Amino acid sequence: MGNFNPIPVLAGAALFLLAPPGLAQQDVLILDDNVQFDADLGFDDSIFGGVFEDDAEDTSSWLDNFTIRISQQFFGQVNNHSVDLAPGFSFHREAETESNRLGLNVRYQNPFAPGWLLQASGQAKAYWKEDYEYGANGDRIDTDLRINEFFIQRSFGQNSIKFGRQTVVWGETVGNSVLDVINTSEFRDLTIIDIEDARLNQWMVVWDYFGENSDFSTFVNLYPDFNPAPVRGSPFFFEPPFNLTDYDRGSELLFEVGTQWRKSFEGSDIAIMAAYLFENQLRYEDPVSRIGDAVSKKNDFLLLGFSANRAIGKLLLNFDLAFSHNVLADSFNFPGTGSFVAPVDLRKDQIGTSFGFEYAISNEQSVSIGIQAQSLLDEDEGLLLGQALINDGVFGSWLVRYSNTLMNSDLVLSSTLQGGVDGDSLLALLSVDYTLNDNWAVNAQLISITASSDSPLVFLSEDVRIGATITYSF
Repeated sequence: MGNFNPIPVLAGAALFLLAPPGLAQQDVLILDDNVQFDADLGFDDSIFGGVFEDDAEDTSSWLDNFTIRISQQFFGQVNNHSVDLAPGFSFHREAETESNRLGLNVRYQNPFAPGWLLQASGQAKAYWKEDYEYGANGDRIDTDLRINEFFIQRSFGQNSIKFGRQTVVWGETVGNSVLDVINTSEFRDLTIIDIEDARLNQWMVVWDYFGENSDFSTFVNLYPDFNPAPVRGSPFFFEPPFNLTDYDRGSELLFEVGTQWRKSFEGSDIAIMAAYLFENQLRYEDPVSRIGDAVSKKNDFLLLGFSANRAIGKLLLNFDLAFSHNVLADSFNFPGTGSFVAPVDLRKDQIGTSFGFEYAISNEQSVSIGIQAQSLLDEDEGLLLGQALINDGVFGSWLVRYSNTLMNSDLVLSSTLQGGVDGDSLLALLSVDYTLNDNWAVNAQLISITASSDSPLVFLSEDVRIGATITYSF
């Protein structure tokens, strides 16, 4: 265990601004895992598309603004093995199909009037035999409908207001930022392995002001959600002592609010932000009577943050810093799952940083690295004799991604490595995407997991998963 010193982190932020200015980042490619059903549809963030102009194009038909994608996915664990959980006790893992599902994704985007934009996306899925959702539904075909994005945007002058289901992303470190804690996330399947793909939309009002020298952005979350509990039968589901339920809001009014100030310099950006939030992960306690459902409890906290980036030729440096006041000391740090042990009920302050880079090797190849590290302040204060924290010392994760585009962008080879900073786990992904024509595409994935006995992922250690997705788009 050790105390986290923020001074080197702040010094690192200053280096971004003192480094020699370079060209703005261009053609920096980011690994895209968005071919799976639970993945975000990957909309272009440049959604304004002329809505600031009075002569925004009026479409002749609303149907022209639809994009539809139909996908069939097969995915499974193929390695028969045993996991040693304790001396003399092992857990057998059999090869089995986990996903056999048909998905329909619909996207709609329409700048229907000068200064107005409507954007929506949704998905429908059918789970066939051998899919874990099929088994959880009593060996019957199951279906699922969900609205992803659904917002309307009004732009006027230097202002933009968006209302509806959307995401707010503050961090600079792609896929591994300590500031990316506003929207909830769901790691239901191992075909989704980082927060960019697992991020869920929430009902918000977002106001952006674009000034001559700096920008402001403020959001109000009208109905804060929490990370969904693991779905029965999914790779991350383990039978808890008591059923995990959603938070019972009753008549309680919950909201989140935050604001960000951002300024651009030659080759760099900086931002300062503050927010009142609820921790995305609920804390579960056993019922007092030892009968019934687990009791879910929320926790509100304050977030102060700073972020910066620096472009130097083809290299983009990223840096994030977060100070969190009154977070739960033993919040399980893998989104979408619950703690497997009784947590210590203490609130503490926490400081964290994430940093890394994105580098465009060429127009076809790119690599990115992100490291996240967090530490509780005064972590031993308030602990009873014999008590210990799950998250002690410095904890966090690292992420490395590489992408290579071939055959005039018809073939994309990519790989991802993700693990804990303490070296207790490693997830490796190899992915191949091939575009057959304007309508048809296929994807293949290979995922391998290794984890030590003290890692939350120990139940998945030595798992090897292979999957394929066939997609038709129009």
